[in-house]
Amino acid sequence: MNAIEIRNKFLNYFKGKNHKIIPSAPLIPENDPSVLFTTAGMHPLVPYLLGEKHPEGTRLADYQKCLRTVDIDEVGDNRHLTFFEMLGNWSLGDYFKEDSIKYSMEFLTKELNIPIEKLSVTCFKGDNDAPRDEETARIWQENGMPKERIYFFGKDDNWWIAGDTGPCGPDTEIFYDTGKEKCSEDCNPSCGCGKYVEIWNNVFMEYYKNQDGTYTKLKQRNVDTGLGLERINMLLQGKETPFDTEIFKPMMDKLKELAKNDNIASRRIVAEHLRSSMMIIADGGKPSNIDRGYILRRLIRRMIRHLNKLGIDLAKLEELIILNTKILGEMYPELIENKENIVKTIIEEKEKFAKTLENGEKELQKELNKLREKNIDTLSAEEVFRLYETYGFPQEVTKEIAEENGFKIDLGTFDKLFKEHQEKSRLGSEQKFKGGLAEQNEQTIAYHTATHLLHKALQIVLGEHATQKGSNITTERLRFDFAHPQKVTKEELDEVERIVNEQIQRDLKVTCEEMTYDEAKASGAIGLFENKYGDKVKVYTIGDFSKEICGGPHVEHTGVLGTFKIKKEEASSAGVRRIKAVLIK
Repeated sequence: MNAIEIRNKFLNYFKGKNHKIIPSAPLIPENDPSVLFTTAGMHPLVPYLLGEKHPEGTRLADYQKCLRTVDIDEVGDNRHLTFFEMLGNWSLGDYFKEDSIKYSMEFLTKELNIPIEKLSVTCFKGDNDAPRDEETARIWQENGMPKERIYFFGKDDNWWIAGDTGPCGPDTEIFYDTGKEKCSEDCNPSCGCGKYVEIWNNVFMEYYKNQDGTYTKLKQRNVDTGLGLERINMLLQGKETPFDTEIFKPMMDKLKELAKNDNIASRRIVAEHLRSSMMIIADGGKPSNIDRGYILRRLIRRMIRHLNKLGIDLAKLEELIILNTKILGEMYPELIENKENIVKTIIEEKEKFAKTLENGEKELQKELNKLREKNIDTLSAEEVFRLYETYGFPQEVTKEIAEENGFKIDLGTFDKLFKEHQEKSRLGSEQKFKGGLAEQNEQTIAYHTATHLLHKALQIVLGEHATQKGSNITTERLRFDFAHPQKVTKEELDEVERIVNEQIQRDLKVTCEEMTYDEAKASGAIGLFENKYGDKVKVYTIGDFSKEICGGPHVEHTGVLGTFKIKKEEASSAGVRRIKAVLIK
C-alpha cells in the first residue's frame, strides 16, 4: 500500500460515515497573520470550531498540506520533515468521543489491517483546568484496547492547542509499536526511544483558552483529528524512514547516482527541502528576506549548499525539479500546473545564492589577509559565525577555504553561537503564534468585512483587473494585495477611500447564502483562490455593492465599521500593489 492508496482509503472511509470531503487549504494562509504557513488541519477551520456554520455541514474530512518551520535544522536525520500531509476528520458540534474513537479503531484495524496488538493509546490525566479523561479510556476498552495499553499523561502530552489562546482540549493519541525492544522496564508511548511511534491524534475540543490563561467551555464540542500520512505510510511498508518510501526514494536514488561525495544526511536534506520549496511555490510563495519568503529562501539555499556538499553540478537542478514533479505529480497536481514557475523561481534563487557565495568568499579573503598581516594563523569562531549570519556563508565552506590558505579554524564557540541563533529563529517563528490562530474578535471581523468593500472600490476605480492577490488582517489594520501594473495615484486612492466610506455610511446589510460554486459564479460573486473551494460555498453580499465567496465571519451591517482610512500604498511584487488601511471609530 502506498501513500495515495492510504489517502484514498481514509477519504472513502469517512465519506461512508457521512463526512463531506473538503479540499486542502493552501499552504499560505488567507487572512491570518498569526502563522507563516498552514501548520495543521485545524488551522483553516478555526471559525467553524468557534461556531460559524460550515457550508458543507458538521462532518468533514480532508487531507491538508502542512509546513512547520521550527525543525528545519533537524532535517537530515531519519524522521524530520518540514512539509507533510495530515489526514483529518472533523465533527463540528456533531459526534464526540465515542464515535471518534470507534472510527479511528475501525479504520486502523479493518481498513489498514493493523493488528490491535500493535496499538497503544494515551489519555489526559487531568489537572486543575480539566478532569482526568476516564471516559476516553473506557471507550477505548469498549473498542477492544486492553487496559494495560492505555496510558495517562499530562498537558505536555495529551492536551492540544495551536498557539497561546484559542480552541483546545484533551486529546487521545494512538501509537504504533515498531517491534523494537523496550529501552527500559518503564518504556511507554511517552518515551523517545523509537519503539512507539505516534500515528493519530484525536482532539476533543471543548474548551477555549483565554488571554489571561483561564479556560471556558466552547458553545459546541468538536472533534479534530490528525493522521500523518508520511509516517503511517512508512510504518505500513515496514520502512525505517520516510525517505525509504515511494515519496522520496526515487529522488534519493537519483541524488546518489549524481553524487561525487555521497552523504545520506545531505541527500535527505536536498530531497526534503526540494519537495517543501516546490509545494510553497506552487501555492504562491516567493523567496524574500522576511517571513515566509525568508523560510522559502532558507530552504532553497540549504538545499543548494548540500548539493554542493554532495558534489552535484548545480546545472542538474532543473532536471531534479522535473523529476520531482513526475514523482509527486499524481499526489499534488498543482506541481505539474505550476512547473514552469517552480523551475524559474528555484533557478533564479540558485543564481542569487551563487552571488552570495561569491561575496562571502571575497569577505573571507579580506579577513584572511588581515590575519596574515598580524601573523595570526587561526580564524576565530566569531568571524566564522559573522560570515554565516551576514552573508549566509556556510561554515563548512569557510573551513575549506581557510585551510586551503594555510589557516587553522577555531570552531570552539561556533556551535554555541549557532545554537543561540537557532533559538532566536525558533522563538521568532513561534512568535507568529502569539494571540492564537483563533484571533477572531469584533475588530478583525470588521477589517475582514472592510476588505470586501476595498476590493470592490478598487475594481470600480482601477478596473476589473484589480483582483485580490492576498490579504493580512490584525486587530490594528488590514493589508490588501491586488493586481495592478503601476503605482496608484493620490487621486485614485482618495476616490477608493471615498467609495468605501460611502458604503459604510449607507449602513448596508451584510447577508450570507450557501450555494454551489457554479451557482455562486453565475450569480456574479467574485471567487478567490478558486482551487480551494468544496461543493458548497458561502457567498457574502453587502447591500447592492459587493458579492464575494468567502468563509466569513462578517459584521451584520456596514455602519458599525467606522471611518476607513488608507495609510499606505506600495509595491508588493511584480504587477502587485499593496494597500494598508485602518478603521477609525
